[in-house]
Amino acid sequence: MKGIIGKKIGMTSVFDPGGKQIACTIIEAGPCVVTQVKTEATDGYNALQIAYGDKKEKHTIAAEKNHFVKANTAAKKFVKEFRNYSEEKNIGDTITVDIFAEGEKVDVVGITKGKGFQGVVKRHGFSGVGEGSHGQHDRQRAPGSIGGSSYPSRVFKGMRMAGRMGTDRVKVKGLKIVKVFADKNYILVSGSVPGHNGSIVLIQK
Repeated sequence: MKGIIGKKIGMTSVFDPGGKQIACTIIEAGPCVVTQVKTEATDGYNALQIAYGDKKEKHTIAAEKNHFVKANTAAKKFVKEFRNYSEEKNIGDTITVDIFAEGEKVDVVGITKGKGFQGVVKRHGFSGVGEGSHGQHDRQRAPGSIGGSSYPSRVFKGMRMAGRMGTDRVKVKGLKIVKVFADKNYILVSGSVPGHNGSIVLIQK
């Protein structure tokens, strides 16, 4: 596996040689700094810890400062691990978009947009109780019955009801890299990726 931390910039579209329009997401990928190399001997597993995004020194605790000093870099906001990294890296090395090539398939991980507290129609796709006739009053978006009274006298776990919607960790697989702008650290991936503009995403291959 190889990967990088990035920031979702927004969406655009490009045209392929055949004239077909392709919706793309612009991601600012890196540059990231290797802050720790974990091995089987020292940590029990092989992984590469990389960091992205500068952080103000006044917002950085002493333990974090000492950790980043070992990598000879300034404090960073976001730190992630990639297990079994396919390329050998040392502490302090920089990872850029050059690790990807146009036409490659990647997986993008992000946090979906938060929708707040939503009802069952929007959250689970319920159709509502029914029409407004026969004594039904404002029941078009109601959930209906949620369980029996005398038996089992409780609501089963996992019942689909109203509640907080969104802010889930989602991985979108098999997105194609349409374009790489190495000078700006931008990559264009086909389709949409989870999260709002400015949110942090992980790009894995």
